[in-house]
Amino acid sequence: MNLCNPNQSREYIPISDHALIGNLRTAALVSVDGSIESYCVPNFDSPSVFARILDKDKGGHFSVSPKIPFTTKQNYLPSSNVVQTKFLNEEGVVSVTDFLPRNPTATAQKPLLHWLIRRVEVVRGKQSLRIECAPAFNYALAEHRTSLVPDESIATNGEESPSQRQNKAIFESDDLTLDLRFISESVIDNVPAPSIQLQELDLTPQGHKGLSISADLDLVEGQVVTFVLRTPPKGKKDQIPTPTDSRAQQLGVSFDQLVRGATILRNKEDPLLTKTLLHDLLTGTNDYWNAWIRRSTYDGSWKEAVHRSALALKLLIFEPTGAVVASPTFSLPEFIGGTRNWDYRASWIRDASFTLYALIRLGFTHEADSYLEFIYDRLKDRNPDGSLQIMYTIHGEKLFPEVELTHLDGHKGSKPVRIGNGAIDHIQLDIYGELMDCIYLGQKFGKPLSYDIWVSVRELVDFVVAHYNDPDLSIWEVRNKKRHFTYSKIMMWYVPSPCRQTASSLAAH
Repeated sequence: MNLCNPNQSREYIPISDHALIGNLRTAALVSVDGSIESYCVPNFDSPSVFARILDKDKGGHFSVSPKIPFTTKQNYLPSSNVVQTKFLNEEGVVSVTDFLPRNPTATAQKPLLHWLIRRVEVVRGKQSLRIECAPAFNYALAEHRTSLVPDESIATNGEESPSQRQNKAIFESDDLTLDLRFISESVIDNVPAPSIQLQELDLTPQGHKGLSISADLDLVEGQVVTFVLRTPPKGKKDQIPTPTDSRAQQLGVSFDQLVRGATILRNKEDPLLTKTLLHDLLTGTNDYWNAWIRRSTYDGSWKEAVHRSALALKLLIFEPTGAVVASPTFSLPEFIGGTRNWDYRASWIRDASFTLYALIRLGFTHEADSYLEFIYDRLKDRNPDGSLQIMYTIHGEKLFPEVELTHLDGHKGSKPVRIGNGAIDHIQLDIYGELMDCIYLGQKFGKPLSYDIWVSVRELVDFVVAHYNDPDLSIWEVRNKKRHFTYSKIMMWYVPSPCRQTASSLAAH
């Protein structure tokens, strides 16, 4: 357990005291004290909106915290990437459940909702909580405007006029808009749903470039508040009236029937926010991860730990292209106070090959097939000399310019903070050994190679044979001069072996 005192100045939380959640588009870090510390929208390599892990004052955060000292425990739900953080003190116990939604197989055709959902529930006693949502757009470089407006996306089971509806917060920068909504409920019959008021919070003295939002909650056992942060759909708003009790009575249907009907008619990317929807999203996301890990064929030692590692590796996959990011974070230091703080939100051929090797051995061949399709597209676009890049962006691009963000403090003062990576044009010849091994295993346990791809693979081997005596910068990514590294030589010498095995396997088919 970790002891936290909200009355003291909040310092940096150790990197190891964070959990990772994701939706195969992007990911977020959740600290043990209940703060979203890192979150890029909408993709892994998009600019951050929360980066408190790199600047505790102005990096941006979304925090949930008791107002008196507490201890905290954090865990994943079993066989899932849904995170649960518990706060415990003499007043009571609070559970915060964080996730980015995924659709289970049964509803895979539905649009993926790019929402960050935080469910806050008092499970014992009572608790006074402080909520702060303080986005810092574009790596805390961009200004934004904050407003509180009536939330028309929530069905009102009562006679509320538009002016009486609960508010939502809108954060608008030049390039991105977010809104923060919430649903209050009670899971105990004789306990009422809590009343919540969002209010503006000025953190500009700390370096923020726009107003934030806060809320003070006094919750008792059974009361739940679920917060939803999203990018609202662009374009013309639906003209469908928001369901109310009076409209349901006029139409001669129940309120629940009216809500279901209005939901069907609305934009699928902008459904009415209801308790049922939020419950279904949590259940569906948990079901998605449970179903995925059940496909594992691993039955050896330390099965639970191996599966937890597999779930973490799955979070590194960018589903639209099949690319595998080396890390969903940027500029975390190799050691505190050091300068080797690189942006790893790209797909290194070496790292991705090792990741897919692990997943293939566990039986997850679909991921291998998707990544190899990503690689095969790169084989069609080799450099003029026949080589591959050591890395590509998750979209398959060859440019990932490195920039230093001097306005950010860095994790515990570890400067500079960098985005992009200047190593993208490095010569690291060991990658061909790892890649050929991945190609061999991928076609052995997944889809066989087409003839055109096999020709491209042979041409890649020809390149290796022609350049195996060249110096390079190797796995160590030194940035001064090329050398003859033992590791690179061994991996290049290894290339013909999986190539021969691949040829034999193709001949057998």
